[in-house]
Amino acid sequence: MNNNKILMRGNEVIAEAAIQAGCRFYAGYPITPQNEIPEYMSKRMPEVKGVFIQAESELAAINMVYGASAAGIRAMTSSSSPGISLKQEALSFLAGAELPAVIVNMQRGGPGLGNISGCQSDYFQAVKGGGHGDYKLLVYAPYSLQELWDLTMLAFDKADEYRNPVMILGDGIIGQMMEPFYPTAYQKPALPAKDWVLDGCKNREPRVIKSLYMGDGELEMRNNLLQKKYRIMKNNDVRFESYYAEDSEVLVVAFGIVARIALSSVMKLRREGYKMGLFRPVTLFPFPEKELSLLSGKNRQFITIEMNAGQMVEDVRLSVNGRSEVLFYGRPGGAVITPEELQEKILELCNCRNHFIKTELNVT
Repeated sequence: MNNNKILMRGNEVIAEAAIQAGCRFYAGYPITPQNEIPEYMSKRMPEVKGVFIQAESELAAINMVYGASAAGIRAMTSSSSPGISLKQEALSFLAGAELPAVIVNMQRGGPGLGNISGCQSDYFQAVKGGGHGDYKLLVYAPYSLQELWDLTMLAFDKADEYRNPVMILGDGIIGQMMEPFYPTAYQKPALPAKDWVLDGCKNREPRVIKSLYMGDGELEMRNNLLQKKYRIMKNNDVRFESYYAEDSEVLVVAFGIVARIALSSVMKLRREGYKMGLFRPVTLFPFPEKELSLLSGKNRQFITIEMNAGQMVEDVRLSVNGRSEVLFYGRPGGAVITPEELQEKILELCNCRNHFIKTELNVT
């Protein structure tokens, strides 16, 4: 890849980034608004001697990914909200068997079949574990096509590093939008050898990949090992961005496409003299709880903005732990928030219409 900017659709950016990162197996099933991913993969995978399968169902697709990963291949699937719901059992199996894989969810409105508009109502499902058992996925929430490219590549590396599924949590807006980005070349880091793959046992002992542990205390020991891994993720892999956080009296917290909308509102309000800032979690698990906690205090309000009925706000409140007031504004069901609407809501909720800051604030 060259270092010149190119123009692509978000879903296609993910697909090409996955191929550049060494993904050689893709299995999926059509559902709007992520259909450009399997469409793109169906053309590109044969060109790089990879495997593309349009499975008979979402359940079949994710279990095919399980098999490919067990054989040591970088594997990916993608879907949208109700399709991801169907994959939850196998996601638990992947995490329990410690198999790396990348799962893309371009969220749509719900519950049920809902609609095909972009939404953020799968936060709980992604972050809290939509399947059974005490497992976690590493979850990235990109807000630009550049991040779609970069984080998709990173997702494959982190999946291999931790032997764990990684989710890209996008939405119908970022999946369908087009903007220029830099298709930076993939640089594979040093990663642990895959000495666990099922690649035939000539001249070695057989290997077993499983998530069933029936012996006395075996499953508890297994769970303890997994929890240790998740703690390492919390220590090493928290990602976030903040804008004007240190001097803000009101700190907006938002992720994904809503953070991009919110940044426009925050910039406009700062130009009008309001001490506003933005905090954007890039990893939803691990959540940047320590970083938010350090920003909390009695002189600062938080307002969480989401395209849902209120999900990430629970983690914001846990992080702040009563040291600041945490407010919420959300629009569920695929309703898109505009910057103008958000400016009005921020001023209304935070009761700061009459709290105009006279000093000029830095806006870059």
